Formats: sequence, structure tokens, C-alpha cells
Amino acid sequence: MLSIVVPAYNEGEHIYDNLMTIDRAIKSFTQDYEIIAVNDGSSDNTGAEVRRAAADNPSIKDFGYDVNRGKGGAVSWGAVNSKGDIVGFIDADLDLSPDLISGYYAEMNIENADIVIGSKMHKDSKLEYPFARKVFSFCYFIMLKVLFGLKCHDTQTGLKLYKGSLIREIAPLRRIDGYAFDIELLALASRKKAKLTEMPVELNYTRGQSFGRIRFRDVWKMFTDTWKIWWNLRIRKNYFR
Repeated sequence: MLSIVVPAYNEGEHIYDNLMTIDRAIKSFTQDYEIIAVNDGSSDNTGAEVRRAAADNPSIKDFGYDVNRGKGGAVSWGAVNSKGDIVGFIDADLDLSPDLISGYYAEMNIENADIVIGSKMHKDSKLEYPFARKVFSFCYFIMLKVLFGLKCHDTQTGLKLYKGSLIREIAPLRRIDGYAFDIELLALASRKKAKLTEMPVELNYTRGQSFGRIRFRDVWKMFTDTWKIWWNLRIRKNYFR
């Protein structure tokens, strides 16, 4: 079974149609799946639109809540409530096409990988992406390589698949709610000797600004959260106590 978690915050204008688009993409290659839509305490009509989608389509499950927890909290909540042998997550805005999921799903089975992640730095990736974000992604990659030695080139692309047993084990250990939660999960998986494979992405950036909703304070928090993860993992070594 395949579970796809869709974290959504203030996506009311598009979330219904996007969930249906994700459903059609998954249905094209498997009939054994669920879509876990997590309204992350939105202040608009996202919750109502998710409920409408769930009422119209039994494959869509509503796991939303009223108080905003951040993307890390939303993804983790969806993951721990999933039933799939493979659990993935994709951003609700569909900057990344859900048609990519089928290739990632096949790659996971072919390579017997524990994690398959999208990488903007993959040689076959096709990007329409602001230059400022390219620079930020490269600098962040260097920082993560030094701190964690992760065997991947890109950690922030919003499409990933995990073995269900792995993500349900490490998600409850997560301490970061913000954008750095991806690093935390990958670092924890690395400690479990998880096998990771990277795949190309086709990215059509839909936000009007270079960083979209990401503000300077979000970037700063991502930086400080990354160091918190390193401290807890490498110095205090207290995740698995």
C-alpha cells in the first residue's frame, strides 16, 4: 500500500483541485493507496476544502487540525497516521508534478531503497527556479555535507518516499517543526543505515517571489534549527535514548 501525505497551509484556493490531481496521478499506477491531507491550522478555507475532497473521494483522508504546527508537524502527523508500506509526501501547491510519484515508487522497489528523494541537483532535473533559491540551496547543501555527511545533494525538494516502517519509527522522534524537519528525518534515517536514492525533478515554481512564502526569519530559523539537530544528534546523542 502507498500513502501520500499532503501538508497544506492556506491553500484553500487550490487544494481541492490539487488533491484530485494527486489522486488521478496515483490511480494511474496503483489501486492500493491513500492520500492523507493535513490542513495545518490554516486561517482560510483550506480545512473546508479538504473535507469536501474527502467527502467526494474515499481515497482522500482528512487528518487536519486547528492549531498551526509547521510543515514538519504536519508531515509527521500524516506519517504516523499512515497505513502504507511506502509513505511519501508532496507539497500541496504542486510545484512538483504528482506524475513523478510513479517513477519514485518504481525506483524504490527496483533498488530496494529505504528512501527515494527528489533532487534539484540531479543531472536529469528540469528546473524553472529563481536564481536566489539556487544559490541558497547550494550553500545549504555544503553546510549539510559538513555537519551530517548525508549521502544526498538536495534535502529540501518537496517530494520524498520512505519505507513506511522507517518513517513511522523516526517521525515521533522529530523535534523540529519548521523547514529543517527534512534534515532531521534524513539524519535520523542515516543513523539507521537507511539506503537512499536520488531522483530527478521537474520543478515549475508557482510562487511570485524568489522565496515565495519563506521570509528572512524563516531562513534564519532553518539555519538555527539545523544546528540544533546537529547538537542533539552528534553532541548530546539523545534522540535514541
